[in-house]
Amino acid sequence: MNMNRMNKAVITKVVLLLAVVSVSIIGCSPKPSVKEEAKKDHISDDSLFTLVQYKTFQYFWEGAEPTSGAARERFHVDNDYPDNDKNIVTTGGTGFGVMAILVGIERKFITREEGVKRFEKLTDFLAKADRFHGAWPHWMNGETGKVKPFGANDNGGDLVETAFLVQGLICVREYFKDGNAQEKALAARIDALWKGVEWDWYRNGGKNVLYWHWSPDKQWVMNFPVEGYNECLIMYVLAAASPTHTIPAEVYHEGWARKGGIKNDSTHQQYGYHLDLKHNGAQQFGGPLFWSHYSYLGLDPRKLKDRYADYWTHNVNHTLINRQYCIENPKHYKDYGPDSWGLTAGYSVKFYAAHSPGEDMGVITPSAALSSFPYTPKESMQAMKHFYFDLGEKTFGPYGFYDGFSVHYDWCKPWYLAIDQGPIVVMMENERTGLLWKLFMSAPEVQQGLDKLGFTYK
Repeated sequence: MNMNRMNKAVITKVVLLLAVVSVSIIGCSPKPSVKEEAKKDHISDDSLFTLVQYKTFQYFWEGAEPTSGAARERFHVDNDYPDNDKNIVTTGGTGFGVMAILVGIERKFITREEGVKRFEKLTDFLAKADRFHGAWPHWMNGETGKVKPFGANDNGGDLVETAFLVQGLICVREYFKDGNAQEKALAARIDALWKGVEWDWYRNGGKNVLYWHWSPDKQWVMNFPVEGYNECLIMYVLAAASPTHTIPAEVYHEGWARKGGIKNDSTHQQYGYHLDLKHNGAQQFGGPLFWSHYSYLGLDPRKLKDRYADYWTHNVNHTLINRQYCIENPKHYKDYGPDSWGLTAGYSVKFYAAHSPGEDMGVITPSAALSSFPYTPKESMQAMKHFYFDLGEKTFGPYGFYDGFSVHYDWCKPWYLAIDQGPIVVMMENERTGLLWKLFMSAPEVQQGLDKLGFTYK
């Protein structure tokens, strides 16, 4: 999709047009009047694409936690927060957010100078925040940098969330490393943060697998060796790429790849599509779609292959299986179909669920289809137009599409989650220009890590 960059004046016009196009509706049920109104003030596909990127970007810009500049775990427009956690920031979501801010600079939503200032604030916060053998926790207090336990035994380092953060930080480093003195200093600060992550420590005494969690008082009690396939591939790539705390290749092949057991040798197809890899606990229909998003915000899957998979074909097929399940709609939910699809983790009628074909609760998460734009550009555009034109303002708010909705249950909360908003901005930009893929894959350590693990990517 070769779309020209819009300047601020055009963006402002498009945002104002939103007020004309959006029509109040009850619940999440589509109303014919919305389509009729949309025809009067039609937005082109290009303008709608930019509008969604712009509004969603604002989650990480205007909606960021003010002291740290990091991404809030959640933002509830209705101010209905669980456990009073409005100022809790998320490590992985912040990694997605810094990539979204780079998109904002490229699209001229903000200036380069504004972006640098925000990144300086954020990196100062991260340098002082709690770390556990270099890994940040899943959640932190954005005002103090102190860990907020994600669970009773999860009060220390989270290596997966840290990998999502480092993926984003490396993109920022690559973006600014050849800039002016201030930008080069920022890149150097990020380089020090990345080199401080002790990936090898998380082998839990030298085992040939990486562990998700460690804390000073709980030690390894979480007991979560990360074996594939799920959203965590990027963690192994970065661990192999580390210039200071690297891992040998056998940790990837014996741990993540289960000594080859990750490979799906079956010729069985689902809706006519084959998955190269066995998905953890989700063999039927491949599981939630974020598994094809989080690791691939920077890691470019287009030519990525190893002895186990062709990652582009795998991710495309995973997306098409998820969509076809919604079209088949075996549970007969309202408003499922070719223009309303996408099952992934997010807010739900029961607060939160890892929605997938195996855990289908009648809830569509817009991030699922929109973050799949590189894999299914036509199908994702079809879904985005339905969400925007047919469902209207009840699913679209100040920071883009709300996290989830169910026409079947007439349910939609004005709530957002960082981990769903970030991939929308980033993957839509990767579809447009490949910006984040180019930045991440240009890092020499990343290339060395991929080479070590036996990937081809050129």
